[in-house]
Amino acid sequence: MYFTDRGIEELVERRGDEQVTLEWLGERLRDFVDLNPDFETPIERFATWLARLDDIDED
Repeated sequence: MYFTDRGIEELVERRGDEQVTLEWLGERLRDFVDLNPDFETPIERFATWLARLDDIDED
């Protein structure tokens, strides 16, 4: 188990029954980067990866 799995598990446990829009997620990611500018590059990479998932599936 990766260290990040703990945070993912907590997210699923606390909010797993909720439905959110990608617009909501985008706003939360922006908020996070505003508060934690050192994470701008990883968040940008994560958002790009999410945006291009269909492209990956086509390969």
